Amino acid sequence: MRRLLVVPVAVLAVVAGCGTVTGGGPTERPRPDVDLPERAVAAPVLAGVVEAGWLGRTSGSTGIPPRVLQAYAAAESRLAEEDPACGIGWNVLAGIGQIESIHGAVNGSRIGADGVASPPIIGIALDGDGVAAIPDTDGGRLDGDTEWDRAVGPMQFIPTTWAEWGADGDGDGRRDPQDVDDAALAAARYLCDAGVVQEKIGFTDAVLTYNRSARYARDVSSTATAYARDTA
Repeated sequence: MRRLLVVPVAVLAVVAGCGTVTGGGPTERPRPDVDLPERAVAAPVLAGVVEAGWLGRTSGSTGIPPRVLQAYAAAESRLAEEDPACGIGWNVLAGIGQIESIHGAVNGSRIGADGVASPPIIGIALDGDGVAAIPDTDGGRLDGDTEWDRAVGPMQFIPTTWAEWGADGDGDGRRDPQDVDDAALAAARYLCDAGVVQEKIGFTDAVLTYNRSARYARDVSSTATAYARDTA
């Protein structure tokens, strides 16, 4: 059974995220009432390339940087092939990306043309001080901390979860949590493994698996719906 990271939702401190620590699945507590977000129109993607006109229009209406939006849309397209029953939309990934890292712009970082966050996005030490206590599991390879784990990258994976779910979204032969293409695809697979995202219960369970907070799930839903309406 996957175990969950229980941390407060606080984007500017970059402490929310996708991870493993003590606790069971979201159904072991009463499931909160979370609205199913509206579904945004799927991005036109051909051979893994998102249509440039759609990117420009949608970035303009949502405020999501085009390079980051490209990663969300490409991950949606990939999951439509791998797991069509899941039904994850780019706007759900964007809802998480906004809350986790302001689409890679938290604390002065930015996503470059190569999709990589610079400077790297590193969360606070998960040392038990108001957050979960997770002693170092990666020798500091991903987070630079050899004492405690930290959530990393624009989608905020902790090292143990990245070790299991890390993906190569851009086909460069590397799995890098700081690369928004890799992180978005990993997040999409992680969420779809936890629930059928196009159904209310599945969406709730999936997002609670990413971060077990009713407030977090509602914020993801409302943000995803706002993006869908912005592009209607």
